[in-house]
Amino acid sequence: MSYISQPLDAKVLQQACDWAANRDVWLCTVLHTWGSSPRSPGSLLVAQQDGSYCGSLSGGCVEEHFLAQIAKGCWREASQVIRYGDGELAPQLRLPCGGVLEVLVEYLQAVPETVDYLQQQLQALQGYQAIRKQLTLPHACHQLTPGDYAADTAISYQHPDIHICLAAAPCLLLAGYSPVAHYCAEFAHALGFEVILCEPRAEQLHMLQQDLPKGVKLLQTFPAKYLEQTGCHANTAIVALTHDPRLDDLTMMEAVNTPAFYIGAMGSARNSGKRRERLSRIGELTDAQLARVHGPIGLAIGSKTPAEIALAIMADIVRVKNLGPQSAMPVVQRTLDMLESIPDEGVSCAI
Repeated sequence: MSYISQPLDAKVLQQACDWAANRDVWLCTVLHTWGSSPRSPGSLLVAQQDGSYCGSLSGGCVEEHFLAQIAKGCWREASQVIRYGDGELAPQLRLPCGGVLEVLVEYLQAVPETVDYLQQQLQALQGYQAIRKQLTLPHACHQLTPGDYAADTAISYQHPDIHICLAAAPCLLLAGYSPVAHYCAEFAHALGFEVILCEPRAEQLHMLQQDLPKGVKLLQTFPAKYLEQTGCHANTAIVALTHDPRLDDLTMMEAVNTPAFYIGAMGSARNSGKRRERLSRIGELTDAQLARVHGPIGLAIGSKTPAEIALAIMADIVRVKNLGPQSAMPVVQRTLDMLESIPDEGVSCAI
């Protein structure tokens, strides 16, 4: 699964919606990059003919030339692909390290249909519904269809056909803070996840005042309460890593009512079995709901330290995100079966 999932680009689409109500706009999507390019495929920019714009194509390398071309009246087809670098549009411009940039440019006129078209894409990035966008050059987009969070590729361009998939950025919701949660947050941020940490405990909140991981949104609330009131989109992983049943069990009880693609709680094989019994007896979870809870959590890689355990957890989350829940390799399953037979005291990698 690799949908376009850059939450900052939601701001670009919101600005596009605002402008398109009264003025024509050019919506640009980075299709491909070669070499070193500051912006990844899927990055967005919207511009008006007066030179105002929101977003970025290259971090500043080509925007001035691009806006000047719009001001001259270029790119009036409903859709076209332009290319910077390698002696193309502006030979005098050099992207970092000789990079090459290929961009889809859509010319959108100020009509109500344009606003609706942009709003559908904005809602996809906000997590309401993943969508597939299909167009054939030089025509306008002819199809926006609902999608899921399991695509082979985010962007497909085989001239003249372009397919783009849009969805919310993957989200990691951490139910409570712990050393393992700390490293999970850092890894997830580096992997492009939105990271939300729900932590109601005063002692942990005091610690987080000095050591909140980069990019983490901290909510001083019980994770189960947050999920009950707010919910989550389908591109969310919910993990409980505290060994505190007050947080872990209640989170799992609420998480199974969400469309999250991954749900898991930290604990050895023995403790995970005890948790499943509590969730069945007290939480009245069904077998199908219990089957959604990963426990032991993470890939069996012999993890010992909090950082290694977090690595195993995030590797498993990425596996399910990219390949689906049935993607576990037989060798991994055999390792997990072996771990089930080992006493808890001897296993720190049964996560």
